[in-house]
Amino acid sequence: MIRKALLLLGCASGFAGAAFAESAEKPASTATISAQRLSAQSLPVDDGRDADFSDRGFIATLSDPQIKTKDGKIVWNLGAYDWMASNTAPDSVNPSLWRHMGLLRKHGLFALSENMWQVRGFDVSNMTVIKGQSGWILIDPLTTRETAAAALKLVNETLGPRPVSAVIYSHSHGDHFGGVRGVVNEADVKAGKVQIIAPEHFLAETASENVMAGPAMGRRANFQFGSHLQPGPFGQMGSGIGRGVAGGDITLIAPTMEVRKTGETREIDGVTLEFQMVPETEAPAEMNVYVPAARTFLAAEIATCSLHNILTPRGAKVRDAHAWAGFLNEAVNLYGDRSDIVASSHCWPRFGQDEVKGWLAGQRDNYRYLHDQTVRMMNKGMTQAEIAEALKAPPAIGDQWFNKGYYGTYSHNSKAIYQFYLGWYDAVPANLNPHPPEIRAAKMIAAMGGAKKVLAAAKKAMAQGDYRWSSDLLNNLVFADPKNSEGRALLADSYEQQGYQAESAIWRNMFLSAARELRQGVKSSINTQSIDMISAVPTGLLLDSVATRLDPIAITDRKLALNLRFTDRNEQAKISVGNAVMFSEMGAAHEKPAVTVSGPRQLFLALFFLKLPLSQLEAAGLKVEGDRSQVEALQAALDPMPGPFNIVEP
Repeated sequence: MIRKALLLLGCASGFAGAAFAESAEKPASTATISAQRLSAQSLPVDDGRDADFSDRGFIATLSDPQIKTKDGKIVWNLGAYDWMASNTAPDSVNPSLWRHMGLLRKHGLFALSENMWQVRGFDVSNMTVIKGQSGWILIDPLTTRETAAAALKLVNETLGPRPVSAVIYSHSHGDHFGGVRGVVNEADVKAGKVQIIAPEHFLAETASENVMAGPAMGRRANFQFGSHLQPGPFGQMGSGIGRGVAGGDITLIAPTMEVRKTGETREIDGVTLEFQMVPETEAPAEMNVYVPAARTFLAAEIATCSLHNILTPRGAKVRDAHAWAGFLNEAVNLYGDRSDIVASSHCWPRFGQDEVKGWLAGQRDNYRYLHDQTVRMMNKGMTQAEIAEALKAPPAIGDQWFNKGYYGTYSHNSKAIYQFYLGWYDAVPANLNPHPPEIRAAKMIAAMGGAKKVLAAAKKAMAQGDYRWSSDLLNNLVFADPKNSEGRALLADSYEQQGYQAESAIWRNMFLSAARELRQGVKSSINTQSIDMISAVPTGLLLDSVATRLDPIAITDRKLALNLRFTDRNEQAKISVGNAVMFSEMGAAHEKPAVTVSGPRQLFLALFFLKLPLSQLEAAGLKVEGDRSQVEALQAALDPMPGPFNIVEP
């Protein structure tokens, strides 16, 4: 019963073309149609190289497009974008994004070089396959058990069955390790039959990102990836670096080997691999892989088919754009002359030494220009918003298709670089201590003469195609009065048109998700955690996460002293609560605890995260010695695990 509850805590939602409730989408407005035509006219010439590279090496794909769980739930639909038959973008899709998604929607097994392949389109990421002496070496086994198993099935059916001899995680994001149990058995890993290789600090960074800010990040990820939008001309158009994120079971097996230095080589199943460490770029723990025998460089995620995110809108630690450009420059110097093929863990590869060097160097220049010019403007006193409005890529950089903002944008990335150096405050005292949104909105609406005048001004702005201003006005109106149905409807319409016009797939998703929630309400949130993920998180980090849920009103001034013993891990910790603050210390114990609690760690998870009754947990094997009221007081003072919260309204 308790394990089932923990599994429910860690289950992942699927969103790859499944059916959702019908929403009242509106057609593209006259202003949007005009904006799309201007966008089309400004695009660089399409020389056909991307279409060639995205098709090159195609071997096969699955005959059944639906990937399902054991109980029949669809977690991925390979045919979700089959409706994109035309080369002409509909009025509701930015023409640049339409072209881009036409390339990303391709799926199947593709040959890279002799003894090296990729499975693309089975998830937001790619799985790279290398033929070893005895089995397959897999790099980045997708996001979930189901899609990874389907990808390996295609490989074995097409190329001939072989065991998996090694799995490599390029970095610490879930779409690059979450499907590992779909391709290997942990018993084989423990027996030494399969190696799991990852960059240094992989496990700590994986745990960190998915615990402390997991609930908020998961909710925001709903918007970024359009998890409740159905693929279509009025809905989701991918994520900019892939189609979407697969549903299913996110899994994790701890690495058996860490890579620590650039230039480090390992012979894995008879294949020599060389690694480039690129920490604090797209992920805190990340590495690239070079395969000398295939003259192929795998750039993981520091180079893809789009400008990436310096600060992803779903939320994360701000990335170092300066270091990112530096590592791309290092890649050019170390691998440019040694590579005939460059691939990544997203998008399609490029073939030819000139392509390799040009692709890496072009993206290097993009990140360096973005960084240097943001800092230059910042040092002139310009604020985040001013820099974002002014900064544009020069044609030599911006006209390269792979530098366009299908995922990250110059707008939000320049703000991230500003934040990296100076933080959120722009030095304007009026922004130092403003009213919170609801109060500010009410005062703003009153100052403008009331809701009717704001609605009139918003309608005028929308008629003029100024959706940025109309959504600013209407957002204040909705926060001042969430029940204003006309304001909600107009704000949804304004967001929707901005979504249609967006070149960035994730901007489109965020605008259209906001419109959907204004019209239909909040749906369930993505859960980025899983039972495997929770099992891999260090106990100390889990206890620190518990501390972030302590309600000071509920705990009042009570003082608590608990000793915890995790019998299945041979770990102990002490918890001290005072002044409405909870501290935990691993490996320590109170000399005179008020209570000592002992048992396997999953019972502590049920106690602190699921908040199951103490008596039920005692029946399951949890042992409580001393003042049980201390345990009950701590549990009662913890907020429940957060669910979906409002974004588009108070």
